[in-house]
Amino acid sequence: MRVKVLSRNPDDYVRETKLDLQRVPRNYDPALHPFEVAREYTRALNATKLERVFAKPFLSSLDGHRDGVNCMAKHPKSLSTVLSGACDGEVRIWNLTKRQCIRTIQAHEGFVRGMCARFCGTSFFTVGDDKTIKQWKMESPEYGEEEEPVHTILGKTVYTGIDHHWKEPVFATCGHQVDIWDEQRTSPKCSLTWGFDSISSVKFNPIETYLLGSCASDRNIVLYDMRKSTPLKKVILNMRTNTLCWNPMEAFIFTAANEDYNLYTFDMRFLESPVMVHMDHVSAVLDVDYSPTGKEFVSASFDKSIRIFPVDKGHSREVYHTKRMQHVITVKWTSDNKYILCGSDEMNIRLWKANASEKLGVLAPREKAAMNYNQKLKEKFQFHPQIRRIAQHRHLPKSIYCQIKEQRIMREARRRKELNRRKHSKPGSVPFVPERKKHIVAVVK
Repeated sequence: MRVKVLSRNPDDYVRETKLDLQRVPRNYDPALHPFEVAREYTRALNATKLERVFAKPFLSSLDGHRDGVNCMAKHPKSLSTVLSGACDGEVRIWNLTKRQCIRTIQAHEGFVRGMCARFCGTSFFTVGDDKTIKQWKMESPEYGEEEEPVHTILGKTVYTGIDHHWKEPVFATCGHQVDIWDEQRTSPKCSLTWGFDSISSVKFNPIETYLLGSCASDRNIVLYDMRKSTPLKKVILNMRTNTLCWNPMEAFIFTAANEDYNLYTFDMRFLESPVMVHMDHVSAVLDVDYSPTGKEFVSASFDKSIRIFPVDKGHSREVYHTKRMQHVITVKWTSDNKYILCGSDEMNIRLWKANASEKLGVLAPREKAAMNYNQKLKEKFQFHPQIRRIAQHRHLPKSIYCQIKEQRIMREARRRKELNRRKHSKPGSVPFVPERKKHIVAVVK
């Protein structure tokens, strides 16, 4: 006679200490759990509601400037250090951990038009309305020493922007033309120009470091190669581009902030039409900056708000605004992908969370597991009408809400007019123009 003996391993059900959780045996056979999807849906709904309840993105305001904040720069080696330049020529260095100003420099007469840090983090450069380029040490001067720049270059015209090469002691300025400078020389290595209008912004590509992009006031976005000392090609848009930012993960992708309330993501190999048109702002977009992951970017607008866009989506996932915040002139995404800084013309720099409902500080393992589980549930049920409505709803200031409504009516009227014109015209005489190609005038090579 065969006898079956039950044998159990105590490790499967006995706790090691009394502080451990009790182990519960579970059978995951779907036949035994007929209401599993219904339960998961309820959990996803609750998680989405709680996410909106805990969405408190504003962290702090860094005040101290006596005029509007015109530009900012990140420290390449230190997460807690950020630099800001104001319209009265003052430059301040901030410690984000302590949330206070650690150094103040009266750098220029008039506006500080642009600033950038050297790739090694030992010094930074500023340009201003007084036609000078100044290099400053990152460390504060010793006790008794004067606050003096390391180098000063006096130019012939006003410089409107500056950016430093990511690996070499070379920087570029823009104004009447794009100038490439060696740090050791007082005259530019080469000057690049295409057209006659002033250039508002210049940016080095972080991956293909010899490539530059610039935005001119004659509606051009011009691409240059530093090795050839000549412009590569340019794209002409319907309205002026204020600035651009290169994707830090994809060498050919850049996003341009335009005066027509939109942002355009281009692939520099195919400038005939943008990869994506990002619409949501209701006034001119003044600045844009990518997250270090290259998956999202943040934009600052004249409509007193900042928006976070996924790179592959046409509409923003988040909008930040406060009652006191005025026209946002500059914006930066910190290098740890957690925070956003914005400078506006009412003299404040504001610190925001990149993920509005994220809990700051150290998470317990169970908290982390619950958070990941809730995130997966939200992704699984994201297209259900109730969950989608709650996740996408944002409260907006009355002015922005009314302008969005007005623009929707205008867009619908234009669409209706085009349909009527096509209906009453000869077939083929009114062609269909995709939204992406409507805003491009020409590409010149």
